[in-house]
Amino acid sequence: MLPTSTISMPAEREAKPSLRRLQVVWIALTLAALALFAADLQISAPSPGAVLKALAMGFARPDFAALENLGQALLLTLTVAFGGVAIGAVAGFAMALLWRWRAVRMLSLSLRSVHELIWALFIMTVTGPEPIAAVLALALSYSGIFAKVFGEILDEADPRPRDALPGRGMTLSGLIYARLVPSLPAFWSYFCYRIECGIRSSAVLGFVGLPTLGFELDTLFKQGRYDGAAAVLLLIYALILSQSLWLRRRLVPLYVLGALAYLASLSQGPVSAAGLWQLIGVDMVPAPLRGADPGAAGTWRAFGDWLWRLVSHEVLPGAWATVLVSYLAFVLCGIIALFAFPLIVPALAGRIGSGFGHVVLVILRSTPEYMLVFVGVQVFGPSMLPAVLALGLHNGAIIAHLIGREATRIVPGLRPDRPKGAGLYAYELVPRVSSGLVAYLFYRGEIILRESMILGILGIATLGFYVDSAIATLRFDRAAVLVVAMMLLTALVDWGSRALRRRLRVGAVSTRPYC
Repeated sequence: MLPTSTISMPAEREAKPSLRRLQVVWIALTLAALALFAADLQISAPSPGAVLKALAMGFARPDFAALENLGQALLLTLTVAFGGVAIGAVAGFAMALLWRWRAVRMLSLSLRSVHELIWALFIMTVTGPEPIAAVLALALSYSGIFAKVFGEILDEADPRPRDALPGRGMTLSGLIYARLVPSLPAFWSYFCYRIECGIRSSAVLGFVGLPTLGFELDTLFKQGRYDGAAAVLLLIYALILSQSLWLRRRLVPLYVLGALAYLASLSQGPVSAAGLWQLIGVDMVPAPLRGADPGAAGTWRAFGDWLWRLVSHEVLPGAWATVLVSYLAFVLCGIIALFAFPLIVPALAGRIGSGFGHVVLVILRSTPEYMLVFVGVQVFGPSMLPAVLALGLHNGAIIAHLIGREATRIVPGLRPDRPKGAGLYAYELVPRVSSGLVAYLFYRGEIILRESMILGILGIATLGFYVDSAIATLRFDRAAVLVVAMMLLTALVDWGSRALRRRLRVGAVSTRPYC
């Protein structure tokens, strides 16, 4: 007979991570309760009920005739999405091959920590509101995301084929046949999903003046034409929901080539090298250092005063607001995912109920967070409330969809005398999907942080609010410092997430196919 301690050791090893996860959940909920007191969640809109009623009436009678440039906006949205995602994927793949280099990982972090809307604001100062600005903004942000995901896929590849090769596969042929070839299906899966993300991001870029569907939506909302705005949103839903019909594997290369060819045929405004140098070499240089004597003590004293005023009045308040919005949205996202995933599990919701649940989750996860916040600001006013609700609903719906699919696959393998209803949910499914739920939450955490930063463009006082204000007043030196603060905050959150994930023994492998 084996000693009792020998028998219990595996159970103890399995129980420790679960206990740690439970402890982390309670700590997270406690901190969220405290954050509620520090956050600005007031409703400042004069008549939110009237706005909601007008929105509902607009969705009841969508007016597609209100879209004067519908065809052009739709074509440019798709063109920007395919072009930007393709360029970002190529650049990200190149970085992923060198993912073990610290400099490459830092470059990837820098690129993906700045939202495509912020990149677009900078690029537009050189190119103007041209489609090429949208493509470059999308490509810059997505290249960092692709690099991280592709790099993780390569790191997680089965090491046995590589070890079987001479020299442990440390050659070009070993890289190709032992790591790249087995990883191609995962690369392709993530690329196709990024196309869906790219369509949403491309549409959102219209909110800063670029000619995609978001520009039409922004214009119609500002005019109070909610029936036309509803038509734009329905068109975006139709694009995403119909992807399984038109986004075929063999056709994707043709779509990408067609998008690049169409972009090349457009009459773009001239990209001035002098304008680019003016932005990078002059405008982004801190004001006290422009034309000053670098050897003079007064120069650096003036720079220190300038930097301290910027940090104390904009960076720290913006970072604090960003953290508050991100954290509350993160916790709300987890709560929504936990209680919403049964909506698409037939064993819990029934066949008809699960079908309806799929529709609800598709609508929530297909609507870009920026658009949800935009609508929320119209209803509640520019407080943190619309941002927290929008980020929590959107990301919670994504995770609920993924966990619900996993739970649906688990049900047939359970024992015949399994409980039903609430018992099936609480005692059989939740314990089995909890690890995946935590993994997805950590993965979405960085995305929630990025989105929280740029929501300041809508008047919510996160870091993006100060960046937008600085660019609007042509103070690019201030904007550059604020963007660096975004990168540092993202790096800090990324480091903390990886450390906590290791402690809880939560891997990143299950998060690879999703943005």
